[in-house]
Amino acid sequence: MSKSINVALIGNPNTGKTSVFNQLTGLKQKVGNYPGITVEKKEGICKLPRGVKAHILDLPGTYSLNTTSLDESVVVELLLNKNDKDFPDVAVVITDVENLKRNLLLFTQIKDLKIPAILVINMADRMSRKGISLDIPLLEEKLNTKIALVSTRKGTGVERIKELIADYKSLSISPVLDTTVIAPEYFDSLRETFPKEDLYKLWLVITQDVNFTPIEKKHIADTSSFTTKSKSELKRLQQKETILRYQFINGILKQTYKVDMNAAKGFRAALDKILTHRIFGYLIFFLILLTIFQAIYDWSSYPMDMIDAFFANASEWVKDTMPPGVFTNLIAEGVLAGIGGIVIFIPQIAFLFLFISLLEESGYMSRVVFLMDRIMRPFGLSGKSVVPLISGTACAIPAIMATRTIENWKERLITILVTPFTTCSARLPIYLIIIALVIPDGRFLGLSYQALTLMFMYFIGFAASLGSAMILNKILKINSRSFFVMEMPNYKMPLLKNVAYTVVEKTKSFVVGAGKIILAISIILWFLGSNGFSDKFKNAETIIDTKLKAEGFSEYNQSRIEEHLAAYKATLKNGEEKNNLRLTTRGLADSLDRKKKELVQTAEQEEIASYKLENSFMGYMGKAIEPIVRPLGYDWKIGIAVLTSFAAREVFVGTLATIYSVGNDGEETIKNRMAAEVDPITKKPLFNLASGVSLLLFYAFAMQCMSTLAIVKRETNTWKWPTMQLVFMSAFAYLVALIAYQILK
Repeated sequence: MSKSINVALIGNPNTGKTSVFNQLTGLKQKVGNYPGITVEKKEGICKLPRGVKAHILDLPGTYSLNTTSLDESVVVELLLNKNDKDFPDVAVVITDVENLKRNLLLFTQIKDLKIPAILVINMADRMSRKGISLDIPLLEEKLNTKIALVSTRKGTGVERIKELIADYKSLSISPVLDTTVIAPEYFDSLRETFPKEDLYKLWLVITQDVNFTPIEKKHIADTSSFTTKSKSELKRLQQKETILRYQFINGILKQTYKVDMNAAKGFRAALDKILTHRIFGYLIFFLILLTIFQAIYDWSSYPMDMIDAFFANASEWVKDTMPPGVFTNLIAEGVLAGIGGIVIFIPQIAFLFLFISLLEESGYMSRVVFLMDRIMRPFGLSGKSVVPLISGTACAIPAIMATRTIENWKERLITILVTPFTTCSARLPIYLIIIALVIPDGRFLGLSYQALTLMFMYFIGFAASLGSAMILNKILKINSRSFFVMEMPNYKMPLLKNVAYTVVEKTKSFVVGAGKIILAISIILWFLGSNGFSDKFKNAETIIDTKLKAEGFSEYNQSRIEEHLAAYKATLKNGEEKNNLRLTTRGLADSLDRKKKELVQTAEQEEIASYKLENSFMGYMGKAIEPIVRPLGYDWKIGIAVLTSFAAREVFVGTLATIYSVGNDGEETIKNRMAAEVDPITKKPLFNLASGVSLLLFYAFAMQCMSTLAIVKRETNTWKWPTMQLVFMSAFAYLVALIAYQILK
């Protein structure tokens, strides 16, 4: 079998590069980072004809090899470094049939690097609608390459790409034009100084801020040929090169590319007028968000109930089938309870990613960015800052990485610092369970109070981002000025395959990433909650038994027993009526008596479990921090969950699931268990409107994510900014939560 072929997918943003990548690799793909930097690296495997395998690398989108951002630098560095393990045997350049002129600038640059290059013209299904005709054979001749006309929407042309990749050795590596004509004397000087180096590669090394290993830039800098050109002179030569390339491209397209202008007019311009309107644009976006949050609640309820029941039954099954002991308790009360506390939210998180992916795929998200630029400017940001802020609804980590596209350092720094305020998917499990506990059922204008509350949580997160940005814009003494320029992609129906890949990949990333942390913390918490050193912990059964004989159950537990008993009696009567039967007075009394004994036994077990937990290692830790969280309306159990969630916000729910399952043999779910918690001081439900709102606001503003802090440190290259972030966000969250609880209690 032949060796694996390295293939680089390269192209402008919005050309459908990701769609081609998904068509080639399917689910055989993985996402990571390039070594030493935070740029995302997507790679996959593709099977080619004759049993050949291709290693496909999806490079960041770039408009040319003249770099302006970290993403673009990654592309140039790889194409210039033959020693890199990912250096491509063949480059597949993805273009959009409607923007071929602009896309071909990048293609001609890659051809001049003497790398075998295939030209893929995507979105071929739009040609007839837009009145476009292409002379493919003549275009292949003029560009000295092979072309694949592709429609990823219809799945056509993908096999052609595979055939061309497999046959890459037959591709010409001759440059398409001579760029030395822009400054003949300068390039002659370079040729004499570096006779063994390719001139165009040398030109890119000189003009781009990249790390290029085969040629030492220091050595180049020491030569008179380099120092005779200032930065401004080099910039002017780059502009001359771009003009030369576009003259070449225009000449070719005049012969090979025709557009019927009558067929091309219409829909996009009319829709843009509505979606980017200064009034209706914002209203439409607001209604779309409301619809999304309502759907997250309504559509996910059924799968969530199934997952909830599955983990409750799984825990009981483990206890019933495995021999009693420490290991069984660990699995049932530690591992299953902790993981179940996060897996239950997979449907809602998946729906969130689904809607975000649909907005991006359709081209609407770019209109939102353009629309929001008007709002961003007064806060010292630009429309480009909206991309990280919206991306932050999934996760702050890739959102902060997305700030690399912001050229202005002040705008980029402010965006990095305020992005963690955006409500991310890690906050979603906390919001959902607290809202379900403390916000009543009911609807306003067809929207549930709970969906409206969730919408409000997203809104205040965004408002906090803007408020912080405005303060930072005034505080940070960094002189800067920038202009907002972005491309509006064409509207298109989202490709369901692309949407599915995105949802699966993002949801899996969230669950696996969170799951590792939650599993480890759940096991630690289970151990701390199941063990203790005091006599109270060791003699909990005797102490509670004596207390119950002397004082009886608390008023709360007694009322719970009576409620359950009344419900059981009603069930018996309903069963009699349905089956036309009648229990004898003695039979009814015996049934009620058995049920009461069962309820009393369960309540006694819960009293023992609660007492042991309070006097366990975890209990002592919780009591130590309780004075700090008590003013916010939290008890020591919530305090433990807040403390552990500094590792990652989503750990909060998993922690409570573990705490409330320790020693509890009941089948109650985490939500019911939390609803049954009673404040030992007020003797009222612990999770009420005041404490619930306090928790929601605390997690809306607190940093609570070590991974985000690490990314901020890497992106800013100092611990100064992440430390300030942590201190400010934690203090602000505590203060807001404190004020909210004290007012509402």
